[in-house]
Amino acid sequence: MLKKYAYFIAIAYSLGLAFLCLINLGELPKAPYNSGDKLFHFCAYFILSLLWFNVFVSQVKLKKSPAILSASLLAFVFGIIIELLQSALTSTRASDVYDVLANTVGILLAALVLLCYKNKDVKNS
Repeated sequence: MLKKYAYFIAIAYSLGLAFLCLINLGELPKAPYNSGDKLFHFCAYFILSLLWFNVFVSQVKLKKSPAILSASLLAFVFGIIIELLQSALTSTRASDVYDVLANTVGILLAALVLLCYKNKDVKNS
C-alpha cells in the first residue's frame, strides 16, 4: 500500500513541513529545553529522506544507492530553500545554520540506515 501512495505521502509531508517551517509559531509554548527545535529538524529531515527514498525506489525505479543519494540531495536542498524562505518571507523566523546542521545530521543518519539495509528488499505491497 505504501508503494501505491508513496509519491502522494512524500509530497504531502514536504508541503506540511514547509508550512510548519514558514508559519508564525510565536504563540506556541517554548520547548522545555533549548535543543527541542533542533530535535524537530533532525527528526523531520530523517523522515523526509526516508519518504523520498521510497518514492525513488518504488516509483522512479532507481536502484537503491542512487535512490539514497537522490533522496539525500533533495532533502538537503529542500532544507536550504526553507531556511532562505524563512528569512525572505517571514518576519518571525530567521535562517539558522544550526537548523541546517540538524537537518543534515538527520539526512545523513537516514542515508546511513538505508545503506546498512541496502541489500534488503524494499517491501512491494
